[in-house]
Amino acid sequence: MINEAFISYVWKLRLFTQTDLLTDTNETVTILSVGEQNFQSGPDFFNAKIKIGDTIWAGNVEIHVKASDWLKHGHQKDEAYDNVILHLVYEADYPIQRKDGHPIPTLEIKDKIAPNLYRNYLLLQGDTHWIPCEKLIHLVDEFTLIGLKDRLLVERLERKTKPILQSLQQNKNSWENTFYQFLCRALGSKFNAEPFEQLAKSLPLNILAKHKNSLFQLEALLLGHAGLLQTEFKEEYPQQLKKEYTFLQKKFGLKSLKTHSWKFGGLRPANFPSIRLAQLAALIHQSSGLFAQLLTTKSVKDFHKLFNVQVSSYWQQHYVFDKMSVNRPKKIGKNTINSILINTIIPILFVYGKQTAQTQYEDKALQLLEQLPPEKNRIIEQWNSLGVSSKSALETQALLQLKNEYCKQKRCLSCAIGNKIMQYNTSKQHIKQPNLKN
Repeated sequence: MINEAFISYVWKLRLFTQTDLLTDTNETVTILSVGEQNFQSGPDFFNAKIKIGDTIWAGNVEIHVKASDWLKHGHQKDEAYDNVILHLVYEADYPIQRKDGHPIPTLEIKDKIAPNLYRNYLLLQGDTHWIPCEKLIHLVDEFTLIGLKDRLLVERLERKTKPILQSLQQNKNSWENTFYQFLCRALGSKFNAEPFEQLAKSLPLNILAKHKNSLFQLEALLLGHAGLLQTEFKEEYPQQLKKEYTFLQKKFGLKSLKTHSWKFGGLRPANFPSIRLAQLAALIHQSSGLFAQLLTTKSVKDFHKLFNVQVSSYWQQHYVFDKMSVNRPKKIGKNTINSILINTIIPILFVYGKQTAQTQYEDKALQLLEQLPPEKNRIIEQWNSLGVSSKSALETQALLQLKNEYCKQKRCLSCAIGNKIMQYNTSKQHIKQPNLKN
C-alpha cells in the first residue's frame, strides 16, 4: 500500500513529473520550494513556496495518501493547519476546507510518479535479507557510499553525545570525573560495565588523586571499594590491602560495593575485574591527570603507550587473590585499548570540542578514528561479504550506524543507498517485481 512516508519522500526530492500540475479546482501549480520537512506534530513541510494560478504563496504543505485523510486526522478542527497552502495527496477523493470554510488547494500526484520508483520501494520494504538492499547494493557507486559514510560517522558520534552530556551535568561540569566514570565503564566491558560505573561514581576521583603516588594505596582503595577485600586471605599482600582499605574507608567514609556485583564466570582471566582494577590503579599511578592526558596525547600510538601500564608484582603472578598463576605482565591488550579509544576517548574528545567550541578536538577525534584499524565483528564481516569494505575504524563506525539505525529499521527513504536504488530502473535487471497496487 502507498503510505505517507513514501509520498513525503517523493515530494521532498521532487521525484514526480512537475509539468501540467493542476489542483482539484484546475488551477496551475508551480513548485518554487518544497519547504523543510517537519518530524514533529503539525503540517508535514514548513516554509514551502508555491505558485498557484497567478499567486505565489508561502506556507506549509500537508501530505496524505487520500484527501479524505484530512478529515480522519481531524485537521479541520486544528488551527495549526490553517496556514497550509497546498494539500498534496496520492488520490484526491474529497474536497477539503480550512476551519473557516475556505477550500484548500489539493494536488493529486497519482499519475505523476514513475512506476519503477514505487516498485523499488516495495522491493526494499519487503526484503528479508540481512539488509533490505542486499541484492541491489552493487548498483550503488563508490562516491555515494563515501558521502554516506561521512554523514553516518558524525551521526554516530553525536548519538553518543547525550549520555556524556548527562554525566557531565551530574558531575557539575567536571570533565575529569566524567571521563573517569566512562573510562571505568569501558574497562568493565559489557560484563562488568555496571559495577565499574557504580564504583567510579561512589569512589571520587579526588580521593584516588590524593594517593596517586602510592600504587599500593590505589589498589587498596579500588579493590577494597569494589568489595573484593571482604574475605579472609592466606597471603600477606591481600591481608595488607585489606588493612589499608579499612583505614582509608573510615577516613573518607566510604561504602564499598557488594562482592556479588562482579562477574568472573565466562571471562578470560585477563579480563577478570581484579586484573582490570589493578590496571586502573597502575594507570592512575603512572599518569599525570587522565583527562589532561586525553587532551594532549596526539596519536593512536601515543595512546597505546599511555595505556601500557605495569601492574604491581603481586598481580603479575595472580589473576585472583590467594591463587598463584604463571608470571605474566598483565598488560591491557591492544584490542582493548582500541575499543576504549573508539567507544570512550574519541566520543568524549568530540563532545568536548563541540561544548567548548574548540574544533581541534573534534578534528582530533576523527583523525584518531582514521588511524585505527577497521573493527572486527559480525556486522563488519557481513558488510565485507557484500563488497562494502573498510580501511579504518572511521568507516566501520559509519557502517555500524548504517546497519543499526537504518537497515534494521528499514529507513531506506532516509538512506543515500536506498535513494539510489529507489530511483534505479530495475526493469533492466533480472529482479522479480512486486504487484503494484494502491
